[in-house]
Amino acid sequence: MTSASTAARGSAAAFGENGPETPSQIRTIVASSVVGTTVEWFDFFAYSTAAALILNGLFFPDYDPLVGTILAFGGIAVGYFGRPLGSIVFGHFGDRIGRKRMLVISLVVMGIATFLIGLLPTYAVIGIAAPILLMVLRFVQGFALGGEWGGAVLLVVEHAEPRRRAFLGSFPQVGLALGLTLSTLVFLPLVALPGDAFAVWGWRVPFLISAVLVLVGLFIRLKITETPEFEQMRDAGKAAKVPLWDALKTHPAQVILAALSFAVIGAVFYMLFTFSLTYGTEFVGHAQSEMLTIATICSVLALGGLPLAGKLADRFGVAKVFAAGTILSVVLAFPAFWLIDTGSLAAAYVAYLAMTVAFCATYGTLGVLYAQAFDVRIRYTGMSLALGIGTIVGSAFVPIIYLELLSVFGGSWAIALYIVVAGLVTLVSATLLHRFTAHAARRSAGTAHVPEGSAR
Repeated sequence: MTSASTAARGSAAAFGENGPETPSQIRTIVASSVVGTTVEWFDFFAYSTAAALILNGLFFPDYDPLVGTILAFGGIAVGYFGRPLGSIVFGHFGDRIGRKRMLVISLVVMGIATFLIGLLPTYAVIGIAAPILLMVLRFVQGFALGGEWGGAVLLVVEHAEPRRRAFLGSFPQVGLALGLTLSTLVFLPLVALPGDAFAVWGWRVPFLISAVLVLVGLFIRLKITETPEFEQMRDAGKAAKVPLWDALKTHPAQVILAALSFAVIGAVFYMLFTFSLTYGTEFVGHAQSEMLTIATICSVLALGGLPLAGKLADRFGVAKVFAAGTILSVVLAFPAFWLIDTGSLAAAYVAYLAMTVAFCATYGTLGVLYAQAFDVRIRYTGMSLALGIGTIVGSAFVPIIYLELLSVFGGSWAIALYIVVAGLVTLVSATLLHRFTAHAARRSAGTAHVPEGSAR
């Protein structure tokens, strides 16, 4: 039997057979998913980049620069705390009335919150109200993002034919790389502005131009149709009355294990991108433009690496590719920081690009790893809740933790050790999650063998 057919068989056990879509329909669906997540991640990373570069002095001027940076990074944590609430609200209605409507609403909410950050007066103008309003808007951003990713993944995988499900399911993650690429490209010329122009008005530009991206995303997203698998479930009267309760009652282990599986993704992501800007400039001595360039090149590499990971997952199995990326993250953690700490820009490129490969293998397959773990009735809620919890546990405080580790231990070895521990937690959790998924697929298919393909 060919790998394509085995992949189809395993994935069908997890998802059910969908009717074939035309190439044109698939392109529109994938474009909608990618554009929407690109807009949302552009907005999210605009804050993260600004926090690393400028927000400490504008909103927390009374503190030591390091403490101010920690407080600015605290806004990232606040955003992640908004995610679980967003996952509950958007997941509930996404499992009851449809994926498409919730995706449109999440995009609008994120766009409004980001635009308002661009208009926000600083501490020098309105005092303590400035950081308070900043944190409120960050919470709203996180709330919207909590409803985005799960719906975007389901929009694709519930339309896709089984043999291409992991490949197509990787494209919502491509939106992260595109959003990050766009945000860093926007910041590159801004940080080079003469004098204090960047501090006065330049930092606002990325937040304000997000309005244009939101309009583009809405134009494409409004053209899509609801997923056939959701419509079949709804028309059969099988929609869950309270998806959150059903998810916690019938899939508690999957929610917890999926959340813990995110640990290494959050650890490696911040090592590569947001935290790297602070570490590279303040601790290693590179220029801001040099670190932004590294982040941009890594995100460009991810544009190809994420779909490639999905392609490999359709061939060899999601669980295997995800595990390979996790193991690679663990193996590379210490050598990567050894290279970075040499102060050589070329060595830094090698380290960051190598870790990007590991990141792509895990994040590129995460969507299908999560989606195949939950029944269609509670899939939006289950996926979004797992990611919301996972990002609090594995991402929300990572930049702050890294800064504290540097402050306490005085060396990057502590950060590398954190990545290793996160990788081991992920490896164990993802392995157990796969076993739960395979067992559920066997029951669903009424057979005694472990399903292959994307459920492997």
